Amino acid sequence: MRLRLAVAAMLPLLTLAACGTATSSQETGPTRTVKHAMGETKVPMTPQRVVVLDTDKLDTMVSLGLAPVGAAQAQENQKWPQYLGSSLSATKAVGTLQAPNIEAIMALKPDLILGSKFRQAAFYDKLSKIAPTVFTERVGVTWKENFLLDAEALGKKDQATQLLSTYETRAKEVGTKFSKLEVGIVRFMPTEIRMYGPESFSGIVVGDAGIPRPTAQQLADQEDKRFGKLSQENIAKADADAIFYSAYGEAAAKSQATVTGGPLWKGLEAVKSGNAHNVDDEIWMLGIGVTAAGKILDDLDKYLAPLA
Repeated sequence: MRLRLAVAAMLPLLTLAACGTATSSQETGPTRTVKHAMGETKVPMTPQRVVVLDTDKLDTMVSLGLAPVGAAQAQENQKWPQYLGSSLSATKAVGTLQAPNIEAIMALKPDLILGSKFRQAAFYDKLSKIAPTVFTERVGVTWKENFLLDAEALGKKDQATQLLSTYETRAKEVGTKFSKLEVGIVRFMPTEIRMYGPESFSGIVVGDAGIPRPTAQQLADQEDKRFGKLSQENIAKADADAIFYSAYGEAAAKSQATVTGGPLWKGLEAVKSGNAHNVDDEIWMLGIGVTAAGKILDDLDKYLAPLA
């Protein structure tokens, strides 16, 4: 009887020990703790299967010589950004930025998920049950901080710091030649026209180069200095020594064709002098990373040279 009681008493301990063994066997090796927008997360020292849920993180991974196994798209069935080349040819789509596909993410067995609190806060709990999940706070205006945080989670912070330093040095070199010119940035959306301010991604790159912006595009009267809205009637606010403009998607491209074919656009000084340039929206607006920033500098160098 005593023996039976002793065995019965030991069973819970054996069960606990078995549970402990199961938990430790799921660990993938040494980890690092990363502080981020949702708290602190232990991540693998060198993640191998990464899923990313925002467009900036595609640029980040390719810039660091990596490729995610899965990524969310800005829109359904959208192709990966062409400017990143063939690096993402094996990357699987896992829903959209606003609605990531949890089942598709789970099927890829990621060991790290990178996302954004701004877009995916509601999904964080589900995602963090699949794999260690690190979220940046915002998008766009904090692109450099986001790059360094994502790189830290990927175990590549030193490389990222070097890439950022190289970019900033080049921005100053490019901008020195064009410090007396004003640059306008315009984007055609499906239902509106926007002029981009100093806290947008492309606006920050132009600012890093020290190239001035027209007064209207500094958005001094707005708290949110990412962009302001334009109409065809006040399109003159877009004018500058040179204008760089792009369209987000096919519907916006039709709007762009209509506006740029009209008399008000054709009356802008930059347009009349041949200094309005249609640029790649994926680079100027969606890239939000160090590789895209470098390509914006390429465009500035190329198109502003005749004016310098």
